[in-house]
Amino acid sequence: MKIVILDSITLGKDIDLSPIYGIGEVTEYGSTAPSELCERIRDAEVIVVNKIRLGEAQLSCAASLRLICVTATGYDNIDTDYCRSRGIALCNVPAYSTDSVAQVSAAMALSLICRLNEYTSYVNSGEYTASGVANRLTPVYREISSMTWGIVGGGAIGTRVAEIATALGARVIICRKKPDTRYETATVDELCERADIISLHIPLNDETRGLISRERIKKMKKNTIVINTARGAVVDEEALTEAIESGNIGGIGIDVYSTEPFSEAHPYNRILGKSNVLLTPHMAWGAAEARDRCVRIISSNILCFIEQKTVNRIV
Repeated sequence: MKIVILDSITLGKDIDLSPIYGIGEVTEYGSTAPSELCERIRDAEVIVVNKIRLGEAQLSCAASLRLICVTATGYDNIDTDYCRSRGIALCNVPAYSTDSVAQVSAAMALSLICRLNEYTSYVNSGEYTASGVANRLTPVYREISSMTWGIVGGGAIGTRVAEIATALGARVIICRKKPDTRYETATVDELCERADIISLHIPLNDETRGLISRERIKKMKKNTIVINTARGAVVDEEALTEAIESGNIGGIGIDVYSTEPFSEAHPYNRILGKSNVLLTPHMAWGAAEARDRCVRIISSNILCFIEQKTVNRIV
């Protein structure tokens, strides 16, 4: 079986891909430009891909293609309708990064609530030493146990974040389709009005695109912290930037962007370096254990497909 890995660099240089290499004839590319794509997948029976967009224009080049394995849970970069029309199977990797994403989401919230950027900058600048004062307590920070943590999305990651928030003493409210007996549920609008911390854990689709809109951002409290480790386009990035610039929300922790990497024209460039802004390079999913788990599940997905077992199938 001819397997082509199109963008292995997105999994990290330290990750062992031997579970995939043990299955068939593997050709690995660290990255693949659009102009290189057709030639590289021409004879592929299996494509392993993370971020590259694969639609009809690209996949029509791959006459032998039988299976696409996305090294992620989300698969919005794959044209599922075209795959279905061609009989190309599509598998994803559910739940492999739950702990990793939840950990980073909570870390962002804690850092912003505790104002760690400002406090570490105060020490690193030498101001603390020069002050002659044993402690400094400005800017003022609050205990999470006094706050309401609103979670948009009640899947595996959202539920794990809810567990962390509960352990920290926060009151948790969740916006999800199905009722949850463990936590109070609320609509998106109610959550935006009530929550001190809002963290987003939803897939990107027609229903969620732009869910955190300009109007909903305006409903938020002046000190609200927004954490997005889901997909960039579930928020209005321009409106979120303006809310930071105007001081109408407390801070943001963002790991995902509508275009990755974001360009010099992206609105977030206007708030780079602000003490209440944490921007990270789509790394929340990628703890070493999560990436190792992802590779092992991908290899299992391919083996199950060969054995005609339906596991982690989207199409």
